[in-house]
Amino acid sequence: MTQEPIFEESSGNVFADLGLEDADELLMRGKIGIQVIRILKQRNLKQREVSQLLGISQPEVSHLMNGEFQRFSEDKLLIFLKRLDPEIT
Repeated sequence: MTQEPIFEESSGNVFADLGLEDADELLMRGKIGIQVIRILKQRNLKQREVSQLLGISQPEVSHLMNGEFQRFSEDKLLIFLKRLDPEIT
C-alpha cells in the first residue's frame, strides 16, 4: 500500500512554517535582499563596482549575491536598496 502525501497550507512565511523565532525579520531580509540582487543583475555590474557602490568589501558582495542575507542587518539591506534606487522610501 502507498500512503497519500500529506500537504500543509503555508502561512506565507516559510520561516514561520519552520518554527523559527525571528521569522518575520528573516522574511523581510529575504524580500529586501532579493530586490537588491535584481537591481544589481539588471545593471550588470562587476563585483568591484558593486563593492564601491554599496560601500562593502568584495567578499561581502559575493555573500550578498549568493543570497546570504543573514550576514546583513535589515537596516544595512535597506541602505543598499536606497543607494541603488533613490526613489525608495
